[in-house]
Order: sequence, then C-alpha cells, then structure tokens
Amino acid sequence: MPTSDPRAQGQDALHRVRALLPTAPVTRFAPAPTGWLHLGHLVNAVWVWGIARAVGGRVLLRIEDHDGTRCRPEYVAGVHEDLDWLGLEPDDVVAPQSAREDAYRAGLDRLRSLGLAFGCRCSRREIAALAGDAPDLETPYPGTCRALGLPLGAGLGVRIRVEPGAERFDDLRLGREEQDPAVQCGDLLARDRGGHWTYQYCVVVDDRDQGVDLVIRGVDLLSSTGRQLRLARMLDRPVPPRFLHHPLIRHPGGTKLSKANRDTGLRDLRAAGHAPAALLGQAAALSGLLDRPRPLPAGELASLFTG
Repeated sequence: MPTSDPRAQGQDALHRVRALLPTAPVTRFAPAPTGWLHLGHLVNAVWVWGIARAVGGRVLLRIEDHDGTRCRPEYVAGVHEDLDWLGLEPDDVVAPQSAREDAYRAGLDRLRSLGLAFGCRCSRREIAALAGDAPDLETPYPGTCRALGLPLGAGLGVRIRVEPGAERFDDLRLGREEQDPAVQCGDLLARDRGGHWTYQYCVVVDDRDQGVDLVIRGVDLLSSTGRQLRLARMLDRPVPPRFLHHPLIRHPGGTKLSKANRDTGLRDLRAAGHAPAALLGQAAALSGLLDRPRPLPAGELASLFTG
C-alpha cells in the first residue's frame, strides 16, 4: 500500500498554501503518455483541480509526448478516459508537444541568435559515467563541447549555455528556495542526438506560449525549477510562473510510484471496483490534504484549499 511522503506535509504547510494562492491562475495537468495513469498522477490532479477551482483558475490538459520513442496513442486515450471517469474536466485541451515542432524550433532560433546554443556530441552514458559510484545522482554536464563550434545538425545534441549564478524563488508550499543551475546540471540539453526535444526545454516553451502562470507538480521536480526559470528569461519571459511542489506518495520502502513498474494504476483500481470519490479522497489524504481518507467527489476538491 502506498504511503505518504514524510517531508513538509503538516497543517502549517497547508495554511501557507491557502494564504499565498494567486487569484484566477492558469495551471495545467500535463502527463507523459508513456504508461497508464496511477495514484501518483491522481495526487497531482487533486492539487491542480482543487487549487484551480478554489481560486477561480483554469486547468489546461497538455499531453507531454515529446519522447516519441515511448509514447503510445492508447496511453493518450487512457488519460482522457480516466479523467472523465474521475469527473475531472479540463477548461481547455491544448496542443500536445508532438504538434509543437515549429514553436520549439523558433525558441531554439532565438537562443542561437543570442549565442546561447551549441552542438554537443556527448552521449548520456558518457556524462553519466562521470558520476562514478553514485549513478543515481544528477551529473552536471562538464562543458566538453562548449568551445568546439560543432554545428546544430543531425546526429548532434543541442545544449543551451548556463552560466553560474543563483536562481531564487518562493515555492508556495515550501517557502524560499535557491538553486544554481550551473552547479546542478550545467549546460541544458534542449534536443538530444536523436532529434528529440527534452522535457526541460519543452515545458518552458509550452508554459510561456500557453499562458501558464502557476505550475503545480510533485516535489521530485523541485530541482528542475531554477533551470526552468533561467531558460524562461532566455526565451523572453521576464515574469515566469509561480511554482508549488506538493508531496509525493511512495512505496513503504521509500521509492516513488512509477508507470514503468505498473504501480497502483487507475485502470486496475477502477476494474477492482473502487469509486472515483474514494480514490480522490485517498489521494488527498496521502498527500497531506486530509487527516484520513474519505470519499471526496471531484466537485468538492476546492474545499481542500478554502478552509
């Protein structure tokens, strides 16, 4: 049975969220269709829809299918089916990432015109090897190709120069945060050697173009925030989104839920006879929004953030 993440979930954190929520934000639910939705996605949906409905905001549904090697149409259909079954209706369905090639190319043209983009021949394996005995740690790109003048052509990745310097932001749940992307990750990969756009690059372009001004996501993505703020300014977005990173739910051993491991899939839970309101209440309790699970219909999610 999944357990709640023990980090910063108390009522003080929830009171902070309620006090700082902006009015009428545009947020998004943005799954990657590389597997079926699971209970971890439902936690994110509870926070996204609950906050949006509490403060008169809008929810965009965006399919993040930039990884064409793993995304499948049946998983896209499954997202729509699961949301409909749960009673979670988006205010708009925006273009999937697979349909936004022109936007990503235009962003890259801007970065190239500013002298910020360069070709990179390094493989992920080569960079990961630098981690030595700690393969689970993020390894900053060491700048191998920065000064080589490689073209932005086929067979090469494209990286964006990231100079040293702190990015400071106020997370609506966690408070003041400071990150240095140059130390964390180094020069950002925007497109890999196979020609696929990366998550870090796509979401910044998408949020800018689609007017997303409040990003609500799991705390596992907290470390991405500084680099995305930096990239947003490079892409001519001087006022970036606000961010809220909510708790995750985990296995008893501490690992987070995963599509790859077919964890607590919503399709399986539905087939086993679980009701939508029961699952929404369970997700709310596991992420610190309720003291204990209880049935919570989709239409009542706003009450979690208005108390």
